[in-house]
Amino acid sequence: MYERKKKEKEAKKKQHLTTIKELRFRPRTDDHDFEFKLRHARTFLTAGDKVKCTVQFRGRDMLYTENGSTLLMKLAEELSDISKIDSKPTMEGRRMIMMLTPK
Repeated sequence: MYERKKKEKEAKKKQHLTTIKELRFRPRTDDHDFEFKLRHARTFLTAGDKVKCTVQFRGRDMLYTENGSTLLMKLAEELSDISKIDSKPTMEGRRMIMMLTPK
C-alpha cells in the first residue's frame, strides 16, 4: 500500500494541468491593444495553456458581428505558428468565442 501511494504521488507530480486563459476584445479594438493582447496570448500558449478569445458586443455592435469574426481570425492567423484553432468563432448571446490550443 505504501509503494502504491508513493507511485501515485510521483505520477501526480509529473502531470501538467492545462488552464484556460481568457482574452476579451471589443469589435473596434485598436491595433496597439490588439498587439498587446497578442503578446499575452503568445506567452499563455508557450506556457502550455489554452486561450479563450471572446469578443463582447454591446448595443449597435451587434450589427457588425463580422468585425468580431475578422478580429478573431486575424488573431488565429498571427498565432498559427504556435497554436491551432480548437473551436471556430461562434456566437453565444452577445459574445463571440474562439478557443486556441498550443501545438
